[in-house]
Parts: sequence; C-alpha cells; structure tokens
Amino acid sequence: MNAETDTSAATLTSGAAGSLRRLAVPAGVLAAVGVGFAYVGSVDPNEPGHYPACPLLHYTGIYCPGCGGLRSAHALVHGDLTAALGDNALAVAGYALFAVLWVVWAVRAARGLPVRIDLGRPHLWAVGAVVLVFTVVRNLPAGGWLHP
Repeated sequence: MNAETDTSAATLTSGAAGSLRRLAVPAGVLAAVGVGFAYVGSVDPNEPGHYPACPLLHYTGIYCPGCGGLRSAHALVHGDLTAALGDNALAVAGYALFAVLWVVWAVRAARGLPVRIDLGRPHLWAVGAVVLVFTVVRNLPAGGWLHP
C-alpha cells in the first residue's frame, strides 16, 4: 500500500462514520415516532379509559382538528387506511407529510447537506387556514363525513 491508498481508506472510513453520525438524530426521531405509533397500535383508543377524552369535545361537543387522531393512528398501524381517513383525514395527511419530510431530512443528512425548511408567513397562514377550514367543516351538519 502506498500513502495515497492509506489516505483514501481513512477518508472512506471517516466518511462512513460521519454519515452514520449525521443520521443519528433523524434515526432517533424515527425511533421515537415508531415507538409512539407502536404504543397506539397496541393500546386501542376505541376502548374507553386508555386515553383522556378531548376536553373541547367533552365540554362543548365541538370536534377539534385533533379529534380522532389517535384512532386514525391506530387504524393506520393496523393497515386500515379507509378507517384512518374516516377517523381524522387531516392527521393522515400530517402523517404522510411527516414521512416525506423525514425522508428528505435523512437523505440530505446522509449526504452531508444542510437541511432547511423555509416556511414563510404565507405558508404558515395557509396551514392555519387548512386546519381552520377542516375544523369548521367537520363541525357543520354537512361535514358529518369528517366526524371521527
């Protein structure tokens, strides 16, 4: 072996270690989310007493944007996309968005590229508007199909 080969082998080794080190945080986040979904998948939110009731629904009868989110996650863990969408379609969209953003984050981290999501005011207002419209529509008589 010559000095050039030794240098490239050391670079390759440190490059792989650096890539694994950069993936530690995305992997930790994925593990935490996986543990959360595993718990919700094993402890059925449809059975009373396992999770606290939504205070807004309990005291006012109004469905908040999160109502049905645990039932949605439970159904998704068990592979029932139709039931998951029926329990909380906005939560399912959020799960899908998280999955896409996590993959982008992990790929960019593995490549050593910066991960930056630029959400300006218009984006945040749009997200707020979607959540507000979802909440209002699911509480109207015509929005009964959005009830959990």
